Amino acid sequence: MSFFKRLQQDKLGITCLLFLGVVSLAGIFAPLIAPHDPTLLQVDMKLAMPSAEYPLGTDHLGRCLFSRILFGIRTTFFYALLAMGVTIFSGVAFGILAGYSNGRVREVILRFCDAMLSFPSEVMILAIIGILGPGIMNIVIANILSKWAWYTRMIYSSVQQYRSKNYVKFAQVHQASPIYIMRKHIVPGISGEVTTHSTLEMGWVILSISSLSFLGLGVQPPAPEWGMMLNEAKNVLFTHPWQMVPAGITILLVIVALNFLGDSLQQAMNTKSYMASPKQQRKLFRLGEGRKRVSDHTDRQTS
Repeated sequence: MSFFKRLQQDKLGITCLLFLGVVSLAGIFAPLIAPHDPTLLQVDMKLAMPSAEYPLGTDHLGRCLFSRILFGIRTTFFYALLAMGVTIFSGVAFGILAGYSNGRVREVILRFCDAMLSFPSEVMILAIIGILGPGIMNIVIANILSKWAWYTRMIYSSVQQYRSKNYVKFAQVHQASPIYIMRKHIVPGISGEVTTHSTLEMGWVILSISSLSFLGLGVQPPAPEWGMMLNEAKNVLFTHPWQMVPAGITILLVIVALNFLGDSLQQAMNTKSYMASPKQQRKLFRLGEGRKRVSDHTDRQTS
């Protein structure tokens, strides 16, 4: 059974994939969907409850929360995609280079990765932001620098594993170029593992961007961002607790969807861990019972 058919049978994975697709489309078409300007100040409408005009109410400055959530997809979700994309590209490039090369190049890459991995990622992110200053792009750079070494090490281990495969040795015996072997054998082999880990890691990057913006180190006002919205809502937490709900629930749903999708992709790509449907399980059970009875009968005859 192919990967796509196995994924289609996982209803939870398909639901999470559709949800994340809707979130992405909402961020792309936010100017067309949003009912109001996300930075428009209307002090006379501050802290309004949800209504037809303001589906999620307004914040302490009268700005539409629904519009800010939609535009926040561009700063939180899309910048997290950018950070993960660059991290994966650099990790795959250096990992394959280290895994398929010998000598000084491999040692330099691996020793540099060891030095980077000796620091906790959270501490490194805070240190980089302290040097570069607050800003969403600085958070993206900090996340890339703190994670690329881990991906390089992971890809290096996978490349070492695939280099010992018979089809790779067969290609080497027939004097295939290293670029051809990487493109045809190594990269397709590690793509499943990279996709699974990047999907799971995407939630951590979103949480990092939101938490740093909540602390005032990321997106600066009045730009809409989910963590910044939580930071602004905490000032009226006890009088208007509803202000915390839209951004908090959005972050929760997106991260949960990414985690469930990552688990579904891992199961769909790993045929050994794939769970058959109930009908297939009953068929396999009957087949196994039949083989067991035949084996037992043969053993009794032999004895």
